[in-house]
Amino acid sequence: MRASVRAGLAGIAAAAAALGVAELVAAATGSRSAPLVAVGGVVVDHVPAPVKDFGIAVFGTHDKTALLIGTGLLLAGYAYGVGVLGRRRWALAVGGIALFGAVGAAAALTRPGAGPGAVLPALAGAAVVVLVLHHLLRLSRAVEPAAVGATEPVSGQPRPAAGDGPDHDGAGAGTAGHVVAAGDTRTPYEIERSRRRFVRDLGIVGVIAAAGGVGGRLLTSRRAVSAARQSIALPAPVEPAPAPPAGVQAPGAAPWVTPNRTFYRIDTALVTPQVDPATWELRIHGMVRNPITVTYADLLRRPMIERYLTIACVSNEVGGDLIGNALWLGTPIKALLDEADPLPEADQVVQRSVDGWTCGTPTAVLRDGRDALLAIGMNGEALPVGHGFPVRMIVPGLYGYVSACKWITEIELTRFADFDAYWVPRGWSAQAPVKTQSRIDTPRDGASRSAGPVTVGGVAWATHRGIAKVEVQVDDGEWRTATLAGAPSADTWRQWSLTWDASAGRHTLRVRATDLDGVTQTSEEAPPAPDGATGWHQVTVEIG
Repeated sequence: MRASVRAGLAGIAAAAAALGVAELVAAATGSRSAPLVAVGGVVVDHVPAPVKDFGIAVFGTHDKTALLIGTGLLLAGYAYGVGVLGRRRWALAVGGIALFGAVGAAAALTRPGAGPGAVLPALAGAAVVVLVLHHLLRLSRAVEPAAVGATEPVSGQPRPAAGDGPDHDGAGAGTAGHVVAAGDTRTPYEIERSRRRFVRDLGIVGVIAAAGGVGGRLLTSRRAVSAARQSIALPAPVEPAPAPPAGVQAPGAAPWVTPNRTFYRIDTALVTPQVDPATWELRIHGMVRNPITVTYADLLRRPMIERYLTIACVSNEVGGDLIGNALWLGTPIKALLDEADPLPEADQVVQRSVDGWTCGTPTAVLRDGRDALLAIGMNGEALPVGHGFPVRMIVPGLYGYVSACKWITEIELTRFADFDAYWVPRGWSAQAPVKTQSRIDTPRDGASRSAGPVTVGGVAWATHRGIAKVEVQVDDGEWRTATLAGAPSADTWRQWSLTWDASAGRHTLRVRATDLDGVTQTSEEAPPAPDGATGWHQVTVEIG
C-alpha cells in the first residue's frame, strides 16, 4: 500500500472516530448539535429551492438520508486530503482539522436553541482527529523505509528498478522482500510488525467510530419518547369521525386511509426531534390580549374531535404520492385562539417547531369553522414520532408548508407584513390553498394489459372544497365521467374508477377533476414552486 494511501485512510478513520465521539458527546449533553447533523441542517436551511425540489423528486422521502450520505462523502474526501497533508506537513494538517472543528461549531451555534455548550461535540471531535491521526501517521511512517541514503532489499536479492513494484511507489515498492534504506537497522520482521500494527489500529479506530455513532444513537433513544408515547391513553373524542361511507375504496386505487408506516413525511429535520410530552408546552403569544401556555396534560383534558382529513405537500408533483388521508384526533385550534383573543390586525398565525422551523397560516382560516386541529392522534394511536409527536397542526385546505407544523411548541399571532415563515424567503408563496388535483393509480405508467375491460382508478382531491366529478380521457377521445367513491366530507380525497374497453395498441390515459365550486383543474403544467403543481396526470399503457 502506498504511503499516501495509508495517510489518506488514516485521515478518514480519524474523522470517523471524531464523528462517533461527537455523537456520544451530543447525546450525553442532550445536544442536537452533532457536527454532521448541524452542518446538514445549515445546508437544508440555505439550499436553493430548485435543488430542494430536485432532491425530493429524485430521493422522495429519503432526501434527508441522501443529504447526510453526501455530506459524509464530502467529509471523507476532506479527511483523506488532511491525512495525506499530515504525512509531510503536520502543522498544515492541524490547521485543516481546526477548520473542520470551526465549521462544525459554527453550524451548531446556528441551530435553534443553541447555547455555548452546542460547540462541545465539534470541539471534542476535532481533538479526537488530532490524537487519532497523529497516532496512525506515526504507525504509517514506521512502515516506510527510513529516509537515510539509498534503499536496498533486505533479502539480498538484486534491487528492482524504480516503479517496478506493483504500487509504483519507488524502487522495489511492493516487492516481497521489504525495502529499507541503506543503514536502516530494522529487520523485515519489525517492518512487517509495524504494518500489521497500522492495519490493526486502523481497524480499532473504525470499531470505535461505529461504536460511538451507535452508542450516541442509543443514548439519544434512551432520551427519546417511544416509551412515553406507547404509555399514552388517548382520550375518547366528544365528536367521533363520521363513518366512511360504503364504497370508499375504488378498485386498484391507493388505500382510502393511508397507514402510518407509509404516510409521506417531508420536513427539514435531519434528525427526528424527540419531545417528552411530560415537559412539552405550547405557548400562544404575540398580538393577543390573553397570552396562554398549554401543557400536554392540559391538552388531554380539552374536548377532542376525530376527523378524516387529507393533507398534501406542496412539493407533490402531478401524479405524485406526497399526499395521504388519515384519521386525526385533536382539539380545535379555534377554541384556543379564541381564548388567546387575537388583535384584529393579527392576520397571521406563526407556528414554530421545537427545532425552530416556522410556517405561517392565515388567522381567518383557523377561525372560519373548518376542522383545523391541534392533533395528538393519528389512525387510532398517538402521533408517530416522525409525524410530530407529541403534538402537531392539521389544517384542511392548505398545503403542509403553511399549516402543518410538526413538534409544535409555539404559536405567535403577528402580521404577514411583519414576518416571513421558513419557506417564504426561499421562493415559496406566503399563502397556499390546496389546488384541485387527480391521479391515476391503476394501471401504472408503462403497464401492459390484455385487450378488453380494464379498470382505471385513482384518487382526486380539492380539500375543503370537495370533488364533484372526475373524468378520464383515452388518447384524444372524449372525456368520460368516472364513478366516484364516497367521502365523509369535503376535507378528504375521493377515489374514482372507470371501466375502459381497451383495444390493442399503445394508449395514453389522462384524468382531470372538478371541485364542488364547479372549477375544473387546469391542464396548464406548472412546477410545485411557488404554490403547488398543476396539470393533468397521464399514463401510457400497452394493450396486447
